[in-house]
Amino acid sequence: MTPAAVLFDCDGVVVDSEPATFDLLAEDLAARGLDLSRAEMEQRFLGGTIERCGRIAAELGADIPAGWTAEIYERLYDRLAQGTALVAGVAQVFDALDAAGIPYAIGSNGTMRKMAVTLGQHPALLQRLTGRLFSGIDLGMLKPAPDLYLHAAQNLGVAPAACVVIEDSATGARAAQRAGMRCMGYAPHGDGASLQAEGAQIFTSMAELPALLGLT
Repeated sequence: MTPAAVLFDCDGVVVDSEPATFDLLAEDLAARGLDLSRAEMEQRFLGGTIERCGRIAAELGADIPAGWTAEIYERLYDRLAQGTALVAGVAQVFDALDAAGIPYAIGSNGTMRKMAVTLGQHPALLQRLTGRLFSGIDLGMLKPAPDLYLHAAQNLGVAPAACVVIEDSATGARAAQRAGMRCMGYAPHGDGASLQAEGAQIFTSMAELPALLGLT
């Protein structure tokens, strides 16, 4: 079934920002007495906020000081500004949606400033997303609550049941499920089991997505 609108997560779905984010967290937390593998960080942190990462890290024994979240965000913005690529093939997905006349939006647990830093490096895409970027932190609508995706759908004038969400985290997939939206889980590495457990249909390459959305 071709959707009436498509809602995208941002990090790891539209922009390839997660490697830099996890590298920064690994370096910082190791200096604070907590060594975590990439797989452990993905399991614990993927789809969450920096504030939540700090809270979990403190529970695991890291020495997280007051003001840590703000400091990490500033360091992360600087690192991402050095170069953040689009996820391979995602530009072609937006092209296919435009050709089909299907509206789209982004709903991210990241800040608007973070999206400005990453998407701002791709001005043609950013222009196409004008007025369709929604930050869970800035709006007070954090996933896995459904509110962020419901808000995005309302802004597009599309009923939730007619939307498809594109996610790479179990947190986001749960938000889509709670919003009554079909979810497609992007799992380029691994089996996508955590996404599938939240009801997402798994795909492994953005090149697959136009056909899965009924656009080809």
